Amino acid sequence: MRLLLMSDTHLPKRAKKLPEPLLEEILRADVVVHAGDRVDTDTLDLLESRSRRLLAVYGNNDGPALRARLPEVARAELGGLRFGVVHETGPARGREKRCAERFPDLDVLVFGHSHIPWDTTAPTGLRLLNPGSPTDRRRQPHCTYMTAAAEDGRLSEVALHRLPPR
Repeated sequence: MRLLLMSDTHLPKRAKKLPEPLLEEILRADVVVHAGDRVDTDTLDLLESRSRRLLAVYGNNDGPALRARLPEVARAELGGLRFGVVHETGPARGREKRCAERFPDLDVLVFGHSHIPWDTTAPTGLRLLNPGSPTDRRRQPHCTYMTAAAEDGRLSEVALHRLPPR
């Protein structure tokens, strides 16, 4: 199962549209995961129309229209793994312990908010992934997203992809 992980698209404030390489990747993915801060319903409609399956949550910048359509936390079994998606996980310091305590029933947690790519594993085995942002790099050198594969209860081929400058 091919996964596409993204967060913090912030359309149309940070960019007018999603980058073309990301749009192409949506078509290849079995599941698209969006960890919030989409900002407009048009982006959600686009992701729903192009994705085979969308697993998404709202973020702190998502208003009432998106909050009415999306949960704060989403969960799904993908490729034999228990996935969770949430926008905010708090400060980097202590994140693994805090998330492992909050989500003891998950194998993988995808999150966003910071726009900073993150890939760590808590002592409990919980894998934490933040794909960064494909449209707003903030203090990072590149805009980014992630891909991964989930199969037979294993997460593999986790890759952070850099997008070319706009």
